[in-house]
Amino acid sequence: MIPSWFRHLRALRVPAGLSGWALLSLLPGILAAEAESGAALRPLPQAHSHNDYEQKRPLLEALDHGFCSVEADVFLVEGSLWVAHDRKDLRPGRTLKSLYLDPLAERVRNRTGIFADPKARLMLLVDVKGQGAQVYERLKTELAPYAPMLTRFRDSGVVTGAVTVVLSGDRAWDLARADRDRWCALDGRMSDLTNAAPAGVAAGGNAPVALVPLVSESWRALFRWDGDGEMPAPEKARLQGLVSLAHAQGRKIRFWALPDRPAAWKVCQEAGVDLINTDKIPVLAAFLRGEPLPPGKPPIADEN
Repeated sequence: MIPSWFRHLRALRVPAGLSGWALLSLLPGILAAEAESGAALRPLPQAHSHNDYEQKRPLLEALDHGFCSVEADVFLVEGSLWVAHDRKDLRPGRTLKSLYLDPLAERVRNRTGIFADPKARLMLLVDVKGQGAQVYERLKTELAPYAPMLTRFRDSGVVTGAVTVVLSGDRAWDLARADRDRWCALDGRMSDLTNAAPAGVAAGGNAPVALVPLVSESWRALFRWDGDGEMPAPEKARLQGLVSLAHAQGRKIRFWALPDRPAAWKVCQEAGVDLINTDKIPVLAAFLRGEPLPPGKPPIADEN
């Protein structure tokens, strides 16, 4: 693999006759720029791009800001998984494969962006908008060629890859639970969290962590605070309790319809919420890095 600093040097327009020593004198500046670029692409494990496909540059905008989780809504159309929020917005060529799987495979293979960090992990949350069983079967076929980058779920254990696919929405629960060798897991709900057995105890009729590693719920269904003023102490305690319960079971936790503003992000960050929803990728990225926020007011809350 060609070092990135060498690619920068090769791309420079060097004046004719410049000596080798002069070329070498440019190297410290190039390395400093490279280090700064690498720092800018530091992975942000808590950053989740909600309805990512509605961004001007689906997936790429999130990755370029260091996001480690993106969400794509899918419909089964003509045997392929098309990406859109509503059927009326479906367009040929905007598929899970073209918008997400292929670009991810290229970046993982070339170790670019967040994947330059060998420890970086990305969650691809696939929100199934209907025909859950048929989508699940089609997804198995579509994911198989990408096996080298995917997390694999088997009875013998979970082998973590660079990309973990989690199904939300119309989940084919029975099919996934019966599948002993899977390329995806399922997004759970509060019942999967509050009714589950404690860590280290047989799951019984509840979902094992390998099947449901993530639990998601609507913020509005659990909390009345909308990001204005201080969050009431009882609600803050409830939030902390849910996060602690999820972590005790080895699960991650996420809230959709979260007020999309820094006050809510701060509350979630301090409580240890694993994935913080946003539609404002540059703003959340700056917030999580402790940088000045870009201009523009984020919306109050996202939608499903």
